[in-house]
Amino acid sequence: MNIDLITKERQSWMKWKNIAPLRKALEDLEDGSWNVTLGDVVKISGNCTRPSEIHNVARMMMPWRKGPFELFGTYIDSEWRSNVKYNLLRKHFNLKDKKVADIGCNNGYYLFRMQEDTPKLLVGFDPSPLYKTQFDFINHFVKSDIVYELLGVEHLEFYEEKFDTIFCLGVLYHRSDPVAMLKSLYRGLDKKGEVILDTFYIEGDDEMCLCPESSYSKIPNIYFVPTIKALQNWCKRAGFSGFEVLETSKTDSSEQRKTSWMEGQSLEDFLDENDASKTVEGYPAPARVYVKIIKDGK
Repeated sequence: MNIDLITKERQSWMKWKNIAPLRKALEDLEDGSWNVTLGDVVKISGNCTRPSEIHNVARMMMPWRKGPFELFGTYIDSEWRSNVKYNLLRKHFNLKDKKVADIGCNNGYYLFRMQEDTPKLLVGFDPSPLYKTQFDFINHFVKSDIVYELLGVEHLEFYEEKFDTIFCLGVLYHRSDPVAMLKSLYRGLDKKGEVILDTFYIEGDDEMCLCPESSYSKIPNIYFVPTIKALQNWCKRAGFSGFEVLETSKTDSSEQRKTSWMEGQSLEDFLDENDASKTVEGYPAPARVYVKIIKDGK
């Protein structure tokens, strides 16, 4: 697989009619030296002479799924309060001097936060020109060395770098062959590397999965929702030798909800209006398991 050729071809996506105006807006942004705060809110402050322009450009780039961000007084209240997940996982990793990848990185919120650990390399993978444009918008002010690739997990094993730590948060359930995806993560790791993974799960001690008929929480591309034991078996089949459950959590409106910065439906629309323990399809409501899996060093 020729990654350079794929990357070059995907750069043409930036010329799509819905993306090109956003790219032009980036070119016209004010430049300068800014103050960057990497807390729960990734915040940019300083002497900006055209703050209304920043606000307008941010609105052009809706919907904002991950965040929050604040740019010169404009608070981007994203659908997901991504700081909730990041803070949940924060005590379970140390990225200092490591090569780190984030698969399905969206607009890079987690990558920006990860700079606090001073990793050797940060690379985001996501084949969305909109999310790449949102990242470039934020990074215009942050001025980080983060690398953003318009690539997916299927390209990871062919990438020029092998990684010490790979984050794969909220991707596995979108894949019709989860074991194949886990094998791609395995091949993308350096020796003794680790993956921090989260996925939907169902309660139960058996080695089994929920296989939704057509959608899960109104999401059509959810293929398998395993028990934790089934997930562990997938990881073993993919070659991983370590499996550690870090956390479990149920998604609620304190983490995912409608805001003025996203369009369409959100969590409240995906659950049974009479029983929040079920999805609208009647399945168990979304719950996530966070695990750390280890490559055996070969």
